[in-house]
Amino acid sequence: MSATLSVLFIGGSGVISAAAAELAVARGHRLTVLNRGQSDLQAVPAAAELLTADVRDAAAVRAALGERHFDVVVDFVAFTPEHVRADIEQFTDRCGQYVFISSASAYQKPPAALPIRESTPLHNPHWQYSRDKIACENVLLDAYRDQGFPVTIIRPSHTYDRTQITLLNGWTDIHRMRTGQPVVVHGDGTSLWTLTHSTDFAKALVGLFGRSQALGDSFTITSDEYLPWDALYAEYARAAGAPAPEIVHVASDTMAAENPEWSGPLLGDRSHSVIFDNTKVKALVPDFVCTTPVALGFREAIAWYDAHPEQQVVDAALNATLDRLVSAHSTRS
Repeated sequence: MSATLSVLFIGGSGVISAAAAELAVARGHRLTVLNRGQSDLQAVPAAAELLTADVRDAAAVRAALGERHFDVVVDFVAFTPEHVRADIEQFTDRCGQYVFISSASAYQKPPAALPIRESTPLHNPHWQYSRDKIACENVLLDAYRDQGFPVTIIRPSHTYDRTQITLLNGWTDIHRMRTGQPVVVHGDGTSLWTLTHSTDFAKALVGLFGRSQALGDSFTITSDEYLPWDALYAEYARAAGAPAPEIVHVASDTMAAENPEWSGPLLGDRSHSVIFDNTKVKALVPDFVCTTPVALGFREAIAWYDAHPEQQVVDAALNATLDRLVSAHSTRS
């Protein structure tokens, strides 16, 4: 059993942070969650201390935290260099470890070699979100080299929980499969994708807390399971009790031109095969084993949506876009 640590989560009620909060408390850490109090606070464990402040208001954060020092600070909602610069100012000499949640989408796209490792270059010309995460990492590593700021960088890939449908079009895709409509899959459906359940991700993240060997370093945290996109759609269809899906393949560039909102997630991430090497994090957290395969995770998600019909939202505009793509690219006579 690891020593009890004082841990601060900035954010704390999102998909990956909620699972990490639950596990941190279960392992006996003293958890404080700082957020604006506007999201689902039921995701914050009852045993955690909850502080309310706008995390973008440095004065409000200082007022909420006072002079407190934390063993570990994890920022789940830092997305730009300005956000991490504010954290550096806020937590220099006030924490033993600052954990930045970056993104595996920051890795080179397209990857020059698989599997992707921490040594893979960071370069994503297709997605501003990823470039911002890279810029954040650069700021933090400069602070580590110049002043010893105790940063640990985490790069999760596509992480989900039971409230998330991991397909490009969310519940709209499930609805289409359940009603026998064709679904659109980018490329030829054979690119490989890695999905990680949030409870599995939490094992590695929390396992790195307080590890001095993790300071100034970066870690990929993903499942070792990967499947082609066609198989992921078929797995969701089985979980949803739908017939085998009729899949229409459309080039990613064509899809991005049809709907610019798809551009970053497709061209900057999903259209490329991604297989990750988790050897590095497992060396420090040897009990990191993923125990929720997608077959189980998808069934849990469908069960959750069926129990919450108000969440079964079909996007009419998105549905119309999919219909146009199917009409233009279907091979049906």
